[in-house]
Parts: sequence; structure tokens; C-alpha cells
Amino acid sequence: MDIHHIRNIYCVGRNYGLHAAELGNSVPDEPMIFTKPTHALVVADGSPVVLPEDRGDVHYEAELVLHIGRDYTPGMTVDELVDVMSLGIDFTLRDVQNVIKSKGYPWLPAKGFLRSAVVTKPIAFPGLEAIKSLELSLKRNGQEVQRGSASQMIFSLQTLIDYIASHYGLGAGDLIYTGTPPGVAAVQDGDRYELLWDERVLGAFTAKLGD
Repeated sequence: MDIHHIRNIYCVGRNYGLHAAELGNSVPDEPMIFTKPTHALVVADGSPVVLPEDRGDVHYEAELVLHIGRDYTPGMTVDELVDVMSLGIDFTLRDVQNVIKSKGYPWLPAKGFLRSAVVTKPIAFPGLEAIKSLELSLKRNGQEVQRGSASQMIFSLQTLIDYIASHYGLGAGDLIYTGTPPGVAAVQDGDRYELLWDERVLGAFTAKLGD
């Protein structure tokens, strides 16, 4: 997976019930999909990730990320479509999001800023059944702050793929950020983040609040 050849970045909001609850949000009746520009994508390769410091709190949201390896046709399964997976962070300008939500404005200013879509190196997709028993986790400064698995999602991976494909289109080179488990919080300057899959570190970086 080459981030310079990613076509679309789809993201799923409120796909874990406990995360919706921690922010006081209702659970949706159907998948909540938003997008990020490809310019938001950055690899967690140990280098610092620069985030805005003058637009209120920036929250981390760790997620399972699917890479679509083939163009979708109706009836295709997750196992047929997904070639590799990664972990990622959907960074969110929470104060900005709260304001635009209250006004009914689009989420782009809160979700689509530069370097708001962190992704780790890819690994082989283990298959839909196997992935349900595996967990992602996020450590901040050595302490675990998030943990979750696909088995806890409100909308299954197959549901997400079918929904995105039928409403927006889905093809080779697309990414899907599948939602975050509970435990999100504000980033502090100098925080060190590690993204783990089945207790193995797939990527890490230091957050730098700046321009």
C-alpha cells in the first residue's frame, strides 16, 4: 500500500457504542460516513506528526483501517475485496467539531485538516472471521488508552463495505477507517503514540502541536 496512490479515504463515525456514549452522541441507525482529503494522510513511521495548536483540542481516535485491493461489484465479500489492513488515527478538532455540529455544518474543518489521517505500515488481512478475535490498541506515553475489536462494532465490516459501495462507490486504492473504540482524549504536545495489533506495534510517532 503506497499512500501516494490512495484514491478515497472513507471514515465511519460512531461505530462503537461506548465511544458514542462517552461523547454523549446517539447511536446511528445506519453507518455515518465522512471523508478526508488524501492530503490528510501521513505514515506513522516514527517521525513527528505536526498538528494544529490554535484551533482548540485535538483528539486522537485509533481505528482499524481497511485497504481495498479490487474494484467492488455487488455481492463481493470483505475477504475478496480487502488485501491488506493497517491501524490508523482519525485526528479530530473536537472544539471545532462541536461548533459545526451545532450549526449543522459539514465536518470537513474538524476532520480533514493536514495530517489528520495517520496510518501504519500495512499487514496482510487475516480474514473476516479471524479479525473478530483480534484487538487493536493505542498507547500514549507507554499507557494503554484505547482497545477494541471488530466484534464490538455496531456495523460489521461487510455492512460498511456494502453501504459505502452502494452510496459512494468503492474501488482499488480506497481506504476505510472503520470507527474508534472508547478512550479518546485531547493530544498534548510531545505525546508518544504507539498503535498495536494483537499486541504487536505496527507504527509509532510523536505528536507536535504547531503550525
